[in-house]
Amino acid sequence: MPPEEQHRVVLHLDALLAERGLTLTELADRVGLTLANLSILKNGRAKAIRFSTLTALCDVLACQPGDLLEVTGRLTRR
Repeated sequence: MPPEEQHRVVLHLDALLAERGLTLTELADRVGLTLANLSILKNGRAKAIRFSTLTALCDVLACQPGDLLEVTGRLTRR
């Protein structure tokens, strides 16, 4: 993927936090991330996510990766 292209992965963190009655600050504490790093993920500015972070988010939010992540847009084949 060329660097100028935007990724199409969306993190549904706001919805999961609302469903579970958690704040971003509470989630950051429970997951062991800084609020700044979690905010970068939430706002779609992250370029990557570690499996350990994804696992911790899923553990705390009691969800599967597919509940948290979605690929949007249409993939075109070459």
